[in-house]
Amino acid sequence: MHENIMLWPHAVAGDFQPFLEMSLLDHPRTRPSGLVLVLPGGGYHNRAPYEGVPVAQKFNELGWHAATLEYRVAPSFYPAPQQDALRALKLIRSRADEWGIDKRQLAVLGFSAGGHLAACCGTLWNEVDADAGDAADAETARADALILCYPVIFLSHGHAGSGKRLLGTDSPTAEQLKPLDLDTRVTDDTPPAFLWHTATDQIVDVHNSIDFAEAMWKHGNTAALHIYPHGEHGQGLGNRNDKYPELRTWPQLASDFLKAVGFMSAQ
Repeated sequence: MHENIMLWPHAVAGDFQPFLEMSLLDHPRTRPSGLVLVLPGGGYHNRAPYEGVPVAQKFNELGWHAATLEYRVAPSFYPAPQQDALRALKLIRSRADEWGIDKRQLAVLGFSAGGHLAACCGTLWNEVDADAGDAADAETARADALILCYPVIFLSHGHAGSGKRLLGTDSPTAEQLKPLDLDTRVTDDTPPAFLWHTATDQIVDVHNSIDFAEAMWKHGNTAALHIYPHGEHGQGLGNRNDKYPELRTWPQLASDFLKAVGFMSAQ
C-alpha cells in the first residue's frame, strides 16, 4: 500500500507541511512485522530523493514495511526536524494494528544529516516534545533500532554545514552544538545500531560512525559497524554508479542485523 499521510493534525509554521509516504507490504501476512522509517539526507537544507522512496522500496523487497519521512529543513530549525521524526514514530505506532506493523519493531534509517536525525530518535527522543493533541501522544517516540548510513554524528567538530542549517545561524556556539554531538548522548538505553560508512568519505568523516559505535560498545549496547574501503559521500543504495559494487551489500546486511536483534520480517 502506498499512501501519503500528513504528519501533524494541524498546519505547522512555514510553507512546507511534513508528511509520511507509506510503503506498506500488501501481500497476506500471518503476523505483524517490523517497519523501517527512512530519513533522506541533505544537510538539513533539503531531502535527497534517491535516499528516500527507493530505499523504502528496497526494504519492501527485503520483507519489511517501510515509510519515508519528508521532514522540515531550513528555514525550519531545531527542533522542528526532530519533532517531525519523533511524531512519525508516534503516529505509526498509533496505527500499527491497522497496518499490520509490530509497534515494538520500528527501525529508523537515515543518511548523512538524515543519519543525525535518525540517531536523535535513539538518543534525544525523550527531550523533544512531539505531542500533537491526539491519540498518538500516548505512544513512545523511541526508535527500536537505528540504521545509520554515513551519518553526521557530531556537529561541534564535524559537518559544519549541518549544524549551521539545523540551528539557523552561521556562527553556532560550542554551547549550542555540543548537546547535538550524539556520540556523547549514548546511554545504556540507546537502541541497537547498524552503521556503515566509506573510509574515503570526503564530506562526513568516517570517524562519525566509528565514534558512535565505540560509544555504543562502551555502554554495552549492540552495534555493528561496516566500513567500506572506497566511495564518495552520498552513495545511497550503492547503485548510483558502477564504481563501488560492494556498497550494494549494505541493505541486506542491515536487514540481517534487524533480524539478529529480534525484528520479524514478512519473509
